[in-house]
Amino acid sequence: MSRIRKVGRKDRRQARRERGTTPIKVAQPSANIPIYEIVSPESLELIHQRSLEILSEIGILFMDDPEALEILRTHGARVEGDLAYFDPALVAEYVAKAPGQFTQLARNPERNVIIGGKHLCFAPVYGPPFVHDLDRGRRNATLEDFQNFVKLTYLNPYLHHSGGTIVEPTDLPAPTRHLDMLYSHIKYSDKPFMGAVMSAEDAADSVAIAEILFGAEKIREHPALISLINISSPRRLDDRMLGALKVYARARQAVIITPFILSGAMAPVSVAATLAQQNAEALAGIVFAQMVEPGTPVVYGSFQTNIDLQSGAPVFGSPESQIALYASAQLARRYNLPFRSGGMFASAKIPDAQAGYESVMTMLPAVLANVNFVLHAAGWLEGGLTAGYEKFVLDCELLGMFHKLLAGLDLSEEALALDSIRAVPPGGHHLGTEHTMRHFESAFYRAKLFDYNSAEQWQAEGSQDAYVRANAQVKQLLQDYQPPELDPAIDEALLAFIDRRKAELTH
Repeated sequence: MSRIRKVGRKDRRQARRERGTTPIKVAQPSANIPIYEIVSPESLELIHQRSLEILSEIGILFMDDPEALEILRTHGARVEGDLAYFDPALVAEYVAKAPGQFTQLARNPERNVIIGGKHLCFAPVYGPPFVHDLDRGRRNATLEDFQNFVKLTYLNPYLHHSGGTIVEPTDLPAPTRHLDMLYSHIKYSDKPFMGAVMSAEDAADSVAIAEILFGAEKIREHPALISLINISSPRRLDDRMLGALKVYARARQAVIITPFILSGAMAPVSVAATLAQQNAEALAGIVFAQMVEPGTPVVYGSFQTNIDLQSGAPVFGSPESQIALYASAQLARRYNLPFRSGGMFASAKIPDAQAGYESVMTMLPAVLANVNFVLHAAGWLEGGLTAGYEKFVLDCELLGMFHKLLAGLDLSEEALALDSIRAVPPGGHHLGTEHTMRHFESAFYRAKLFDYNSAEQWQAEGSQDAYVRANAQVKQLLQDYQPPELDPAIDEALLAFIDRRKAELTH
């Protein structure tokens, strides 16, 4: 009997090693726990009404885009110069045209994601120009780094989305690097990905690439792209964001309308005033998207934190930002819109205790608030300036824990396990029962990078901390990585399009 058990353990260890090199499928989580709400319905209505006052009396700037101003004017907004004013009834009419939930396509249909409702979708860090690892420290990000993070995202089951500009590949020419990033998402992963937004032309390239990959008709039925449209707070949409937004809306691709607000700099220091301003800005972008193309999938976005009033630096993981996150989620639900916020935010420069505390301080509220699209869910360091390799895989351990938390309490007959309780006498144990053996690997979430051994065993094995273990795991994952299959004909068509566009953009 002892020998059989030893063989069984050996087989299970081997199976776990093999699974580590092949992406496993974990269902996209849906909140089976209560959704936390921080303000009363009356308080929420007060914020909403203040936002309507901002929209109707103070206005939102639509900068350097005559076409956008004409669209606004045609659909009933009052336009004075570059400022647009929105009547409350107009806001209600156009916000109601946006879907409350939608599906984004992945090139592997098994990896399609639902955005909205009680579903959560985790995507990696977005935008850092620097990367950091234990071996080489902080340095400029390159295309190789970008591709590495796409691979790590593909391999991790708790990230459901490949993201967008995971890092900014500074070794590539700025006018064409969006093409290399889009191709990398497609070549090295089969998860959904984001479109480029630096200009209308970049957005048009993204749509053309999605049409090659999925077909033009198919992406009009369900979006193949979701793209981040940032509002430059206070109260301004610039021509680049507006250009990209129009392209995506006309192609019926999803957009995340996100004010970027630092309380104390781009909004008043009070959280309530920040929320009213942010809500007005988000609603203006959402209304405009529906004016361009009714039914465009939109996500209500919030990226808010505060500055340190002594240094002027952004503070991530602050309690004020979490209050704003909870309230923003309630506002999005009030409008029946999917919500984007949260992330593993940290001001820390390396994956140390500060990074861990700050990240959990942001991600736990994002989970409890039922954030539908969580960008920056892995890898964020230094206020978003740096993507950390070790931080990335450590964050993913927490994402696995959050998946377990979101599943809630299982009250099935199997989970209640009365037969097992009957079978074990008083003073006995459950270590070898049939019920325990059936659930040996799945009963509890076990973080691979966290140490659960005794102090003596930990010391005997080299006294490694999580940073060192994460460094080793990153190297192993990238060494063992195998790309998903890509239809050669589609690959050829993508490369031909990219070559042509690069020639056009550099001449």
